[in-house]
Amino acid sequence: MKLFYFLFFICNLFTSHYTFIPLSIKQSPKANHKTKTVKYSDFGAKGDGKTDDIEAILAAHAYANEHNLKVKADEGATYYIGGKDRTAIIQTDTDFGNASFIIDDSNVENRTSSVFLVSSKMKAEKIEGISSLKRNQTKIAVNLTQRSLISVTNTKVKHYIRFGLNQNNGSDQTDIFLVDKNGYVDQSAPIIWDFDQITDVTALPIDENRLTITGGRFKTIANKEPSKYNYYSRNLAIKRSNVVVSRLHHEVVDERDQGAPYGGFIHISECCFVKVENCILTGHKTYETIGNAGKPVSMGSYDLLVNRALNVSFINCTQTNDIDDRKYWGILGSNFCKNLLYDGCKLSRFDAHQGVANATIRNSTLGHMGINAIGSGIFLVENTIIRGGSIVNLRNDYGSSWDGDLIIRNCLFVPRENTQEKVQLIAGYNSGSHDFGYPCTMPTKIWIENLKIDDAKLSASYPGPAIFMDFNPEMKDDSYLEKFHYQITKEVLLKNVNASSGKAIRLSDNAYMFRNVKVTEN
Repeated sequence: MKLFYFLFFICNLFTSHYTFIPLSIKQSPKANHKTKTVKYSDFGAKGDGKTDDIEAILAAHAYANEHNLKVKADEGATYYIGGKDRTAIIQTDTDFGNASFIIDDSNVENRTSSVFLVSSKMKAEKIEGISSLKRNQTKIAVNLTQRSLISVTNTKVKHYIRFGLNQNNGSDQTDIFLVDKNGYVDQSAPIIWDFDQITDVTALPIDENRLTITGGRFKTIANKEPSKYNYYSRNLAIKRSNVVVSRLHHEVVDERDQGAPYGGFIHISECCFVKVENCILTGHKTYETIGNAGKPVSMGSYDLLVNRALNVSFINCTQTNDIDDRKYWGILGSNFCKNLLYDGCKLSRFDAHQGVANATIRNSTLGHMGINAIGSGIFLVENTIIRGGSIVNLRNDYGSSWDGDLIIRNCLFVPRENTQEKVQLIAGYNSGSHDFGYPCTMPTKIWIENLKIDDAKLSASYPGPAIFMDFNPEMKDDSYLEKFHYQITKEVLLKNVNASSGKAIRLSDNAYMFRNVKVTEN
């Protein structure tokens, strides 16, 4: 055992930013190597809901990782996890079962330290010799031992230069894509930018064997910090490819009049092929702070967060609170992702902040914050109920840009109650006066088929649903000049689109801006 703890110490010295504190558990583990399982009680966990069990939890996973054993929580246990700066590394299948976990954020040493981190045993590798890339390039000059994610950065170019109350100076140009060992790019998640220069390239090897995390009832006792952008990440972080999380339940309790926001209880990043299924999450209370423009803003606070990840799916997921209750922020946020999927979900929001390449929402119900996105590729919304201000809101703080096509079919749109007496299917805003760091465009083509619009409750003066919001009220004639051109949709195809009010669908309140859009009705 002395050798094991020495090796564990050495490994932690080289594992990300997580702090190592020597284990205080002295007894020998009682892990059952015959059944290939480890229990937290084998390492001294009390499971009484009062004793801080983080050291035992951490030791159990470390031992399981070393000996390639599964971890199983003790039946009916309640594990209390206090505010220590400790992270349990998960590298083997874990069954939380019917055990409960109380994560107390009322007094923490490090708000950015995950409670659990699902990681690979393989290490990232710096790649040399790649000086540029082209959009949709099919092969890069690398020879790898196995399939890998390639992460590329150019610090000399800024994208996503945000507009509005949370304005900023943008993010470094970046992309993440999948290649085989010979460098051929998986075209289902293509390179989306031209890189004239590259300052960093990293290869992240992909685990081909699946790791599963099952069960568990997690309760976060919410922090009481001032309402500022000090994000809490006391969570389950996933930084390993080929992972399935199923039947996990997370709730948030004791939210008060103020609090710092959360960066996702399930936080998926720098990986691919991750599935979250049959899980129950919780929307976080919305707090206000002062934004970068010096004015009050509502802070995003998430229970699901996906950053720099490919092929991530949420299947049959729901949330504990009402998806239409506007006291709670939208449950999902994402950045720099490709191929995101909702299937069979009932959640308050889908959101892609700094871009998604290809997204699908099907067989789902979206609540008060609806569907928000910018990005590229194909955006498919199918067999879905959308209850919000629009069917799709193209985020105006990032240019209301979608470089590709939008398909909406077999859907029901229920405009959010108490909204203005206007209904639009596609919302957004771009004045053409702000540089977002990239050319901005609306979807090239929009297909809308078998859509029911439930607008019967609106007043008699309501003019009927519009396809497009007025994206720029100042653009009334050809005297308006854009500094940064905004490309308008070329074609809209409508088939069996009906409003329960009986009123005809209109193009937009801004007839001039959309004057060249070809609308075909079947």
